[in-house]
Amino acid sequence: MQRRNAIGNSVRNTGGGEATLPPYTDLLWPTVQAVIELGGSGVIEEIDSAVIARTGLSEAAQAVLHGDGPGTEIEYRLAWARTYLKGMGLLSNTRRGVWSVTDRGRAVRESEIKPMQVAYTAEKRRKRMVRNVSQGAQVVPLAAAPEDPELWREPVLGAVADLSEDGFERLATAVLRAAGFTTLTIPAPGGSHAPEGAGHVEGTGVLRVSLLSFSVFFRFLRAPEKAGADVVREFRAAMVGRGEKGLLVTTGSFTEDARAEAHRHGAPPIDLVDGDGLCDLLKEHGLGVRSTVRTVEDVSLVPAFFAELSGR
Repeated sequence: MQRRNAIGNSVRNTGGGEATLPPYTDLLWPTVQAVIELGGSGVIEEIDSAVIARTGLSEAAQAVLHGDGPGTEIEYRLAWARTYLKGMGLLSNTRRGVWSVTDRGRAVRESEIKPMQVAYTAEKRRKRMVRNVSQGAQVVPLAAAPEDPELWREPVLGAVADLSEDGFERLATAVLRAAGFTTLTIPAPGGSHAPEGAGHVEGTGVLRVSLLSFSVFFRFLRAPEKAGADVVREFRAAMVGRGEKGLLVTTGSFTEDARAEAHRHGAPPIDLVDGDGLCDLLKEHGLGVRSTVRTVEDVSLVPAFFAELSGR
């Protein structure tokens, strides 16, 4: 069974090792190019194979199951990418299981993908909010389509992005207290050491784990882009004398270099939590996210029963 790591895209496979999988946003451009490479259209299996070949995904990463299976995690992320590309007008799905590139998809440049994805996500969120306000709903359903069951994180991160500075600070405080932190101290914005211009909250707190307690220096960054090794190094420098351990949270993601820097030999280790991990924490502690477990009934025919009634 796979297990999502605190840093987001590292997953543990059934063999006990770890494999790193790209988020669906990193699969958008390779998917468009793969469909073009296939002649402009292809079935899901063909497209998946072409994208995997283009990205050089390891066999270990390809083998990671989504939940308890039978599908793999990369298949689910690729399905998510196709759904978004369809919404962005770059792919079409005219027949079940067959995907084609549109004229817009053939003309799009790689640099245009991210802005289009952000705009599409924002428009989806706006329409959802308008629909629920008009219906008088107090809870916004986050259920995703069967092909992309992880889409609930997008509107959650959108809601976090829309918070005021004070609201973001209160969210960070709520997450930390729910996770077991005490004695939280958050200085006024003017006394912060975080990068200028970045939406952030930082401070210190005490985390108790069983019989032990640790002083922790934390920083929450509200930034949609990937945080690199320089962000981790700057955080470590600001951490000196302010905590035994470090916790760096971003609403975006971390590069591989950033993850390596966080656990560099000889340097104080820093725990990283990306946007997916933050959403998981909000869901785990019921902070603005409500989940409902549904029971699915599988019904099967037992031919032997009817055969016995007929004396056969």
